[in-house]
Amino acid sequence: MQVSQTTVDPSEIAKFEAMAAEWWDPSGKFKPLHMLNPCRLDYITGQIAGEFGRDLAAQRPFEGLRILDIGCGGGLLSEPMARLGATVVGADAAEGNLPVARIHAEQSGLRIDYRHTTAEAMAAAGEQFDVVLNMEVVEHVADPLSYLTACRQLLKPGGLHICSTINRNPKSYAVAILGAEVVMRWLPRGTHEWSKFITPDELFELLANSGVEPVDRKGFVFNPVGWSWSISDRDLSVNYVTASVKRG
Repeated sequence: MQVSQTTVDPSEIAKFEAMAAEWWDPSGKFKPLHMLNPCRLDYITGQIAGEFGRDLAAQRPFEGLRILDIGCGGGLLSEPMARLGATVVGADAAEGNLPVARIHAEQSGLRIDYRHTTAEAMAAAGEQFDVVLNMEVVEHVADPLSYLTACRQLLKPGGLHICSTINRNPKSYAVAILGAEVVMRWLPRGTHEWSKFITPDELFELLANSGVEPVDRKGFVFNPVGWSWSISDRDLSVNYVTASVKRG
């Protein structure tokens, strides 16, 4: 990373490096997200390979694809996409996440364009992508339809939009709020608002109204006995993911 000799405070860089190590520690405070990540990646890579006719056994199967990871956080999805050969932009409205993401990508020898921006700002600037990854963001925005419309505008014709969120029902309240925030303390209290959770049917309708065609949905199911996640065709009761295509 090229930095100015006159403005960089080495102690601040050291702080960010320490945070990067914590963000990427699979046994640290982000352990739940690390446990979920293989399921997310299995779904994402399978959908991209199917839509664009790519062979996942190839060395860099996503070469030539431009992918946006909106709400990228520390880069847990951006980095695998870059390793698979894609040109990746990671965008996050939380500016504090980006130095962490940039430092870890540099440590990993990856080129990822991390930006402090929003989907709406990028759409207004005319940015275009083959794939938009929109994971666990839509339940946090003030206007889901406007946000998803911006995501659609960011897609090239034939582009793929992958969107995951949390269902709204008594089980999701018990698991995602009481379980994750109160009992397990995986997340700070108040991270989620149950009233802003979205059912699969509601999300499909929102996606269709935004101008894309929903083509698939699956559940991410946590097994507390095996302490693991799996993909389900039928159980979308808490965490779930969708795939949509921009036709024409």
